[in-house]
Amino acid sequence: MRMLDVIDAKRNGGVLTDEQIQFFVDGVVDGSIPDYQISALLMAIYFQKMTAPEQTKLTMAMLESGDQLDLSKIDGIKVDKHSTGGVGDKTSLPLAAMVAALGIPVPMISGRGLGHTGGTLDKLEAIPGFRVELTEEEFINQVQSIGLAIVGATGQIAPADARIYGLRDVTDTVDSIPLIASSILSKKLASGTDALVIDVKTGSGAFMKEEADAQSLAHALVEIANGAGVKSMAIISDMNQPLGDKIGNSLEIEESIDVLKGKGPADLVELILTLGSQMAVLGKKAANLDEARQKLQATIDDGSALEKFKQMIEMQGGDTRVIDDYSIMPQAKYKIDIKAEKDGVVSQITADEIGVASMLLGGGRAAKEDKLDYSVGIVLSHKVGDQVKKGDTLLTVYSNQEDITKVEQLIRDNYLIGDAAEPIKLIHEIITD
Repeated sequence: MRMLDVIDAKRNGGVLTDEQIQFFVDGVVDGSIPDYQISALLMAIYFQKMTAPEQTKLTMAMLESGDQLDLSKIDGIKVDKHSTGGVGDKTSLPLAAMVAALGIPVPMISGRGLGHTGGTLDKLEAIPGFRVELTEEEFINQVQSIGLAIVGATGQIAPADARIYGLRDVTDTVDSIPLIASSILSKKLASGTDALVIDVKTGSGAFMKEEADAQSLAHALVEIANGAGVKSMAIISDMNQPLGDKIGNSLEIEESIDVLKGKGPADLVELILTLGSQMAVLGKKAANLDEARQKLQATIDDGSALEKFKQMIEMQGGDTRVIDDYSIMPQAKYKIDIKAEKDGVVSQITADEIGVASMLLGGGRAAKEDKLDYSVGIVLSHKVGDQVKKGDTLLTVYSNQEDITKVEQLIRDNYLIGDAAEPIKLIHEIITD
């Protein structure tokens, strides 16, 4: 078989055979296919797309290209959650603790942030001493012990994806739905979970800015995961404004703990309860979504979710004093209020640009090698639909530089005050098959 024939078949709109896809993935991993031919096929897939069976085969071939975790020693139905990422999206942290507090094992393998979207691992590393890199044995033992662990990928998971993703980034094929779906699921399915809930973001701060694209991706993810034997569902949620009130690594740990103390912002709590209810039903700890929501809320009310989060911090080497003392995390030198310049209603907060503002402060990465400043970020005082008066604080910038002129201008250009605002619907759609 020649790689040229595989490229030719897809370029001309053909359906690749299982053998052709396996040949491609094998060549990616062993290095026998050069970057320029991989890039050519990626571009052909970008324009010609893939059928559902093609997407499934590509995902499974990438999955099988590396290590797969065996979680059979862990009792119960193991349920994980994945988000396509957004600004202020710290959902996984309180959600995992709440679901684990119901007795559902949550073996969560997460990633780091790049650009304006924050990574779960980066946030956790704002807690002094917290270890996100565990051995496979440590990971399994911890989930057995307390029902929860949040870590980076262990071993050599989906090595084909690592090479393909790097080439997607430089060939402008990142936003291909078949390539996104295979990248996400080749890693998630390798984690050995039994069920998966997926949060697909849509809007200005999301990867899928158009809802139709988010729907296509969500359906592809659910179909592939279910086809691989992992019970799956997806929620399409809004990312036209930041989620919650706090953006930045230490700040998002604060807000995550606030949620577990019953003091979280309404939109973040609602998304957590929506996702968590699906996880609880999949994990067979609730007969229906209403019962699941009540049980999840009870884990906040009785303190069991907060205790579960504290146990995870302790077992992964973190300083548990953070639960009651946020100041042990890195703190910014300056807190600068950005005030409203007129009366009106907050009509728009362009999420991705507010995320870029946080990144410019040092809270995100423009390149993978960039070092994060865990202390910086943004705290919103008002969100879309809120009435404000001239002089009211719109948000507070946490910075280690006194001069934030460029950041302030970026914020003002994307934090608009008008006469009225269109209401934002948080949950757009729920996809179960």
